[in-house]
Amino acid sequence: MSTRQASDADDPIIERREQLIAPMARGEKPKDAWRIGTEHEKLVFRRRDHAAPSYDEPAGIRQILLEMQAFGWKPVEENGNIIALTGPDGAISLEPAGQLELSGAPLRSLHETCAETGRHLDQVKSIGERLDIGFLGLGMWPDKTRQELPVMPKGRYEIMMRHMPRVGSLGLDMMLRTCTIQTNLDYSSEADMAQKFRVSLALQPLATALFANSPFTQGKPNGYLSYRSHIWSDTDPHRTGMLPFVFEQGFGYEAYVDYMLDVPMYFVFRDGKYIDAAGLSFRDFLDGRLAVLPGEKPRQSDWWDHLSTAFPEVRLKSFLEMRGADGGPWNRICALPALWVGLLYDQGALDAAWDLVKSWTMEEREVLRNAVPKLGLDAPVAGGRTLRDIAPEALRIARQGLVSRAMLNSGGDNESGFLETLDEIVASGKVPAQRLLDLYHGEWNGDISRVYEQSF
Repeated sequence: MSTRQASDADDPIIERREQLIAPMARGEKPKDAWRIGTEHEKLVFRRRDHAAPSYDEPAGIRQILLEMQAFGWKPVEENGNIIALTGPDGAISLEPAGQLELSGAPLRSLHETCAETGRHLDQVKSIGERLDIGFLGLGMWPDKTRQELPVMPKGRYEIMMRHMPRVGSLGLDMMLRTCTIQTNLDYSSEADMAQKFRVSLALQPLATALFANSPFTQGKPNGYLSYRSHIWSDTDPHRTGMLPFVFEQGFGYEAYVDYMLDVPMYFVFRDGKYIDAAGLSFRDFLDGRLAVLPGEKPRQSDWWDHLSTAFPEVRLKSFLEMRGADGGPWNRICALPALWVGLLYDQGALDAAWDLVKSWTMEEREVLRNAVPKLGLDAPVAGGRTLRDIAPEALRIARQGLVSRAMLNSGGDNESGFLETLDEIVASGKVPAQRLLDLYHGEWNGDISRVYEQSF
């Protein structure tokens, strides 16, 4: 989630509907300017006891952020606390319980984005060695209760944590216990955005299955392969889900604006502080009738903040965000953007991917989305098939898309090699969570602490 710094005195007041559409329209770029943004979160733990470090303790989260400055990162503060860092490789931020996130810079090729990931992991691991801290690539804490986890000193999180229990039973788990990998991609026009949105939304359950990596809760198998994905089913129905309107004829920026205007607010940022507006209406804000700021109308940055508080499987801002994957190790951090770039950044691949999913009904899409957290690749798709049946074809399309891009590294290799991790998953028939469960029931003999051996 993005980190606000200070309000801009020149931030325009929203007077016209065109200003609500503007962030999305400004995202349009010619194909040669399309970039790849990769975000990934990591669980942070003390090696001596596997506990999650608090913000202020010695060798805690604050200390990690301070140490990162030796690599050229610059601090971002809120109320005197360092809560984020900025640098040439993007931004580093904190999720609510101290999960460490890299929001990578927009880069031209997968070779660049994977190198960025490698640099970041090398940096945090070198700090971890000095501080006796480890980093775990999973979709969810495997053994921690909510009460065992710290909360970071960020104003927006206080507001969200108060509000979450009012609208769902698992929202606090989403905030405190989960980790994800995310890919952010560009579009050239409103029509291009719509086609990419539909394809990526329909195939998001495939990414959830291939990256499923959260089979444990509080030290035991939880009956799911991606419990992180299941958590979104009872977080907040107003801001999650498969967005049926995306598949309707005429879908575009206007329809997404209407959706976002119906998403309740969380907060307003003023004078360096977050004001609690949880559950209030942005439509009222537009009319100057927001109860917590009577008579005041929103600024452009308020709308941008609001766009970041919806959590559908694919999200639109000035780019498209693919949000279906559990956290994982380095090779899977590289594989997720490879999947989506391959499917979406070559027109032939994009058309072929749409042909793969265009006949699915909305009911079939919902059934698939609801089944995949438990069933993974065995989740049903239209026509009596499963994700296991369509995964090879989706990967073939993605591979051809990457080959067609012809983005070569210094050794002359194209980007398709980054899909090999996913090829191996499909060939074996076992997603990452199933491999962890095999270890738990076998070599680990039910000892969940052995999962920490999977750290970066």
